[in-house]
Formats: sequence, structure tokens, C-alpha cells
Amino acid sequence: MNVRDLHDLHDDGEPPSADILAGEYVLGVLDAAQRAEVERRIASDPGFARLVTQWENRLAPLLESFGSEAVPAHLWPRIRTSLGWPAATTASPRVWQRTGFWQGMTALAAALALVAVFSRRDLEPDAPAPTPVAVTPTAPTTPAEPEQATKPVTPLLHDDGTPGWLASVDKAQGKVLMVPVPAAADAAGRAPELWLIPAGGAPRSLGLVSIDRAHTVAVPDTLRDALVNGSVLAITLEPSTGAPQGIPTGPIIAKGDIANL
Repeated sequence: MNVRDLHDLHDDGEPPSADILAGEYVLGVLDAAQRAEVERRIASDPGFARLVTQWENRLAPLLESFGSEAVPAHLWPRIRTSLGWPAATTASPRVWQRTGFWQGMTALAAALALVAVFSRRDLEPDAPAPTPVAVTPTAPTTPAEPEQATKPVTPLLHDDGTPGWLASVDKAQGKVLMVPVPAAADAAGRAPELWLIPAGGAPRSLGLVSIDRAHTVAVPDTLRDALVNGSVLAITLEPSTGAPQGIPTGPIIAKGDIANL
């Protein structure tokens, strides 16, 4: 499945932005023809090559942060039997047979969707090269090239270390983009609520969050200064209308330290 299918927030029918395409290349979800086209662009377009490098530097540590564990010995024989396949000879588990690999890939795919939403809105097509005109020589001025870096990703992890949500904090805009790793709804009907906890301060509610689709949470102006390293984002289970009096009452099911550049 192509990662572009993971988010529908800006489905305008346009080709993917350079940033999204670079992320898909690094994640390895392009087909052979697309990869060949991207590799030609990397060789000829320094700006695009820089985006690819940014994605490699950003996603590699996230994948490495998820541990791996051996698949139970009885699982693969049972699957082969249910499919009517002959018994396999004993071999070391391959990378795709490790649960840590799939945990990491789930988080990476969600992270890609997360940062792509932010960068997509800012991308503008390259302007055509101007036609040379004979003029009196003057000292050339080189305009500064704006960086199109992706926003840092903060994983909100469950107690067992698996990701529940991924968040990207935009302090300048006062927004937090939340991307859930899809999960079943709470059996008791409670809803997940997002809290911002400044270092040494009390939790402040940022509202209820979704368990199945990405969305943006607006941060009040009075709390923007707390969107920094040292603060924590946490999710608790609260009544469907939100925590009473803005005070958390349910258990913390996921949390993570805010990551900023």
C-alpha cells in the first residue's frame, strides 16, 4: 500500500509533493519504475537530494527505537498448516518475521503521513528559469533558499513501548498534528484526551483526540510557551464529553516528551 493512501486531509488530486515523494522513496514503498525516476531526480536535483537525506536522518532513529523479539516457535508452523503448505525447514527468522520490524514500519508510515500533511501545504512549483537579458553587470545577489525541513515527530508510547499516537508540534502556529496508530475503541466508552504537561507544572487539556484519523489540535496562546523540550504530551481515558473541570481522572495510556528542533 502506498503511504499516500494513509491520509486524506489534502486529497486535491495533485501529484505528490517533493517532500512526500522523498519520504516514500526512503520508506521503500515505491515500485521499481518510480524508484528509478526518483533516483534520476536525486542525481540531477540537489534540493530534492537534500530532502531525501533529511528523511533518512529523520526516520532511521525512529525505526531503531523499536526493539525486536522472536516470533513464537509454534506460530509459523500453524500458519503454514492453515494455508495447506508443507512444513518448512528450521531457519533463522527473517527481518519481516520480527514483530519489532512491523512495529517500526507502522510508526514510520504514520510519521510519514504526519509530516507530509505539514509540508504539502507549503510546497510551490519551481519557477521557470528567466530568459537572459543583456544588462549592465552588477554584483549578483543570491537569495536565501528556504529550508523545507519536516517537523520533528514525538511518539506517544503505551506502557509496553508500542506507539499509540505520533505528534508533530508547530509552536509558531500553535498547533499539534496528531496521527493515531489505529486501535479499538475503549470498551467502557471512554475517549482519549490530550494533555500538555509543562516541566514542573500541572496538566492542561488540549481536548479529545481521534483513534482512527489524523487531525490538528489548536493550542491556546497562553500555552504555546510550554511547547518546548522538557514538556510532556500525554493521553488519558476520560468521559466522552471530556474530563470534568479540565482535570484528568482516567489512566494514562500513552505519553511522550516533546521533540523540537
